[in-house]
Amino acid sequence: MLEGLEDKKQRFIQEFVPGKQVTLSHIIANPDEDMFDKLGIQQTGAIGILTLTPSETVIIAGDLATKAAHVSLGFLDRFTGSLVIVGTVSEVELAMIKINSFLSETLGYTPSKITKS
Repeated sequence: MLEGLEDKKQRFIQEFVPGKQVTLSHIIANPDEDMFDKLGIQQTGAIGILTLTPSETVIIAGDLATKAAHVSLGFLDRFTGSLVIVGTVSEVELAMIKINSFLSETLGYTPSKITKS
């Protein structure tokens, strides 16, 4: 082993590979109320979490969600591709189904399986 090699700091570089995909679709059906406080969301209900690439896709997804179901946008970040929607479990699920199907069928994105906890 080389002397001093163990003292060197290693740096990790995270690479972003562009693609047209829904990378996460998850519903938290019954979140603890503290979750809403931590997220800075004023309403309660089920939480739908999506991450999308390219990140600007969240603008389209947010529009689709609010038109497809009675949900509110809890958080939308066009720089990270994160979207949080809030509503009843059935309304959040309906919005997420609509987002996945429109993006895959109309825009050629790779959809994500909608998971639930």
